[in-house]
Amino acid sequence: MSLRIVRLANFVTPVSGGLRTALRHLGAGYLAAGHEPVLVIPGPEHRDEQTEQGRVVTLPGPVLPASGGYRMLTDRQAVSRVLAGLAPDRLEVSDRTTLRWTGSWARQHGVPAAMVSHESATGLLRTRKVPGPVARSLADGLNSRTARAYDTVICTTAWAAEEFERIGTTNLAHAPLGVDLSELHPWRHDQAVRDRYVRPGETLLVMCSRLSAEKKPGRALDALAELRRGGLDASLVVAGTGPLRERLAARANRDGLPVRFLGHVAERTELSALLASADAVLAPGPIETFGLAALEALACGTPVAVSRSSALPGIVGGAGVAAEDSGAGFAAAVRELLARPERDRRLAARDRAERYTWEAATAAFLAVHESARPARVVSRG
Repeated sequence: MSLRIVRLANFVTPVSGGLRTALRHLGAGYLAAGHEPVLVIPGPEHRDEQTEQGRVVTLPGPVLPASGGYRMLTDRQAVSRVLAGLAPDRLEVSDRTTLRWTGSWARQHGVPAAMVSHESATGLLRTRKVPGPVARSLADGLNSRTARAYDTVICTTAWAAEEFERIGTTNLAHAPLGVDLSELHPWRHDQAVRDRYVRPGETLLVMCSRLSAEKKPGRALDALAELRRGGLDASLVVAGTGPLRERLAARANRDGLPVRFLGHVAERTELSALLASADAVLAPGPIETFGLAALEALACGTPVAVSRSSALPGIVGGAGVAAEDSGAGFAAAVRELLARPERDRRLAARDRAERYTWEAATAAFLAVHESARPARVVSRG
C-alpha cells in the first residue's frame, strides 16, 4: 500500500548538514519504495517543488536569532492548513520542541505520527550550562511530553534512546541512519587536495561540523595546538559554517594556528575528496546522537577521533578512537590513530562504514510507518 508520508522539520537550511542529508536520503528511499513523501520546511518564501526526495513544500519562517541562519515554522495556522490539504497517511516530525503540537494535530485527524529524535535534550541543556541534575529533570519532563504526543519515538542509536528509556517510554523504535557508500569512497583520495593544504610529510586533519556552541568546534583548534606543541606538523581544514566561525577564525589567526575555513562545502565530490585525502577527522561534538559526518569520513577510508560522551563511539567502533572531551584528549586520540599502519586504519574505516546503508535505514523507518495503524480520531467538539 502506498503511503503519503508527510515530514516536518525545522532548522534546515541550504548549508545545514546531517539533518538535511538524512531527510534527503530517506525521502528518496521512500519514493523508490513506491510511497509519496512530502517534506515541509521553513524558508524565506513559499515554494512547492518536486525533487529527488519527493515533493518539498517551503513555508515562510523567521530566522532564529544567533543561529547562523536557521529558520522555524512558527505559523501554526499555516502549517495546519498545509497538513489538512496534504491529507497525510503518516506524519514524521524532526523537531521535538517547537513542532510538538503537530502530534496533537495528527491525533485529532486520525494520522499515525512519529517523532525522530535527532538530538539529546539532556545534552543540549548541558551545553547551555544548565547543571546536570537540573538538565536531567528538565529533559525528562520534555521527553515525557514528547513521547505522549506521538505514537512512536524513533531513535537512531541506543545512546539516543537512553534518555527516553530512563523515564519508562514504551513507544520507542530503533532505526539507524546510513551513508552513501558509492559517492563517499576511499578512491576519492586526491593528492592535489593534500598539496593544497599541507606540504609533503605533514598531517592533514579535517573537521566537518556546524560551527555552533553545542558542536564544540573549538576543541579541534585546541587539539591542533596541542599536537603542534608536541612536535607534530599538522594543519586543520574546517568544512562547515555557523555562528562561531568568525570567533574561531580570529583565534586561529591570533594563535598562529594553520587552519583553513572553507565554509559550507556544497559539492559532494569536493567534500568526499577532502575527507578521503585527510589523515584523520575530528568529531568533537559531545551530544551527537548519530554523527553522519563521522560516518561519511569512515566511508572515505579515514579514521575519526570522536567525543567519548556522544553516540559516536558505538558508531565508529574500532575504526576510530573515543577521545576525552578536551584538546589534549583529542590530540591523544589523533596520535593513537596515526600510530596505526595507514593501510590498516583506512581498511578498518571503510569496513565499519559498510555496516550502515541508506537502504537499511529506509527499510527501518518504513517498517515503523507501515506497521502503524490509523489512530482513532479525537473529537475537537
